[in-house]
Amino acid sequence: MRPVLLACLALASLTLAACGTRAPSQTADACMIMQENRSWHRATQRTESRWGISPGTQLAFVRQESSFVRNARPPRRKMLGFIPRGRPSTARGYSQALDTTWSWYQRDTGRRGASRTNFADSVDFIGWYAAKSRQISGIGLNDPRNLYFAYHEGHGGYNRGTHHSKGWLQNVATQVEANARRYDGQLAQCRTGRRWRG
Repeated sequence: MRPVLLACLALASLTLAACGTRAPSQTADACMIMQENRSWHRATQRTESRWGISPGTQLAFVRQESSFVRNARPPRRKMLGFIPRGRPSTARGYSQALDTTWSWYQRDTGRRGASRTNFADSVDFIGWYAAKSRQISGIGLNDPRNLYFAYHEGHGGYNRGTHHSKGWLQNVATQVEANARRYDGQLAQCRTGRRWRG
């Protein structure tokens, strides 16, 4: 009886942990996002210190990639319009990192236990990828638009200019940049005490 009870308690604690971080109720105001998820503020600050990418840019990437949903995945393809098939990519979690890129991040940073469904790990990945974009593609860390192009197209695609022929991606990257600038401005107000202080 005791092993069954322990197994049930372990399962319950895992379920609670999985449900512990929910998507923000609104995504337009960075201060309110941080107020709802206080640990996210610390995570974005650590990533900025480690990799040099602003918290606003981190939030803008997460918003675009997963809408702040921890276990987001691309929708399944359908055969004949209704029979579920495989997913179009291995993208997963807050950062929507692909399996191969996530493995590269884990090897490169030594963070083998990092998880794409963990917000702190995901923003650290975004910071790491931005640092790689600066190193491989010469993109400034204060250039969210081009950082997003490299994030979406990969460094090889970005360096070949594949983003130039994709009008829809140009629009998305412009929106990511606008969100990043707005979030950073809002967070600056939070830090000066005129709004919530994290």
